[in-house]
Amino acid sequence: MEGGCAVRGPLSSLLPRSIRARFTIAAAALALVALTVIGAGVDYSIRNMIEDHIYKETGRVATDWIASMRPDRIPPPITTPRIDLLQLVDSRQHVVAASAAAAGRPPLSTLLPPTDDRIQSGTRCSPGTGCLMLTAVRIFPQEVGLLWGGETHVVYAAMRQPPVLATRELELVTAGLVLVGVGLVALTTWLLVGRTLRPVAAIRSRIAEITVSDLSLRVPEPRSDDEIGQLARTANRTLAQLEESVAYQRHFASMVSHELKNPVAGLQTQLEEALLYPGQVDRDETIRSALSTATRLRAIIDDMLVFARVRNVSPEGPAPVDLTRLVRDEVVARATGVPVRADAEPGVRVLGNHIQLAAVVSNLMVNAQRHAATSVEVTVRRSGGHAVVAVTDDGDGIALRDRERVFEPFVRLQDGRRRDPKGSGLGLAISRAIALAHDGTLTIEDSPRGARFVLRLPLFDAGPPPRAEGAPEGLEGRDGDSGRRGPAREAVRTT
Repeated sequence: MEGGCAVRGPLSSLLPRSIRARFTIAAAALALVALTVIGAGVDYSIRNMIEDHIYKETGRVATDWIASMRPDRIPPPITTPRIDLLQLVDSRQHVVAASAAAAGRPPLSTLLPPTDDRIQSGTRCSPGTGCLMLTAVRIFPQEVGLLWGGETHVVYAAMRQPPVLATRELELVTAGLVLVGVGLVALTTWLLVGRTLRPVAAIRSRIAEITVSDLSLRVPEPRSDDEIGQLARTANRTLAQLEESVAYQRHFASMVSHELKNPVAGLQTQLEEALLYPGQVDRDETIRSALSTATRLRAIIDDMLVFARVRNVSPEGPAPVDLTRLVRDEVVARATGVPVRADAEPGVRVLGNHIQLAAVVSNLMVNAQRHAATSVEVTVRRSGGHAVVAVTDDGDGIALRDRERVFEPFVRLQDGRRRDPKGSGLGLAISRAIALAHDGTLTIEDSPRGARFVLRLPLFDAGPPPRAEGAPEGLEGRDGDSGRRGPAREAVRTT
């Protein structure tokens, strides 16, 4: 198939596109098959029941007549309103005695039951008389010996076949009831499916009204907790997330344009001055300044790409990460500047991307060193099913009102601008995005002095980490002096 188009078969092309109609047709077809089978069974049972009742009655009338016969006389048969045809026939097919309705007629049947099966029933049809339902009873040999000197005699008791059996009336009634039943099933299915799909139609109508410019609308939620109710609630949650994402993207785009506007404007001004006043402007200084501005622009763009990638793409290839070893490696890497002390519980493991988590820890340590007065302390602990990494400095701290603002993209406090004028303001935003991508959190908590950044990640319980080959027992100390650097990673700029 070209273009990925599905080829519809001849059967599917004949079916209606409406789910309601398809369910109704399917239910009607199943009902037709089931009710036809049931109707045929009921018809067969009714016929058998009527025939059995008639044959029992004809057999009883025949045996009663036989019981009343005497050697000196044969009494007239006692008929019933329905069983009025009785005949006594000898072995030469001569009618010896008969009821008034059967007098003058030839033998009702030529059926001669054997001695071991004296009573037999059946239906006999002829063009003149129609169909008769009769029972043939062969008289006992003892009685035959007393009455007729051993000559075989048979009594026939019959009645005309009732119309319910002689015609197709029963089949027509059964077929009519089957069709009525199929119609009721189809109507019920049509109404039930229509009622069931009514919320779906409302959801579809509301979704058709939603546009990218207005994502505030929500689909109606049924009160029931069935599949349609769950679909509506899922759709509303998806719409809420989509609205939040679009709003965030618009806000982020606005902030990006604001952050890039000033460096681009400054770069343009410098280059225009160099062209307008070639004799008054030092071109080498202009080029160096333009390169510096371009470098800052590139750094901002790189950070924006990292932030967008971390926020929108889940970590690839999650694997167990030893946070204890990772923190100690980062502490060793911070050998210059304000001293960093580590207090790491051994064997704290999480599941995630080693490079991204190392970038978060490195970012937090660099920030802490930048704002600390004399020292930075890093702790790694297990707490309530989470790995907790706390980075605390002894600087001026962060005001309570700014503890969430610092995680917003491009937000830089006054002290941060003073200490790092070339920062992009994306470091903490990237760090929080990485934490969220790992089902964790990154927050600022109260501290007696300075700022305390706390990273929480779900623990990975896979047993203690394997000890490095050749490493002596007790190397996993408090000060993180493993002396080995972790894998190379992408640079993430800090705030």
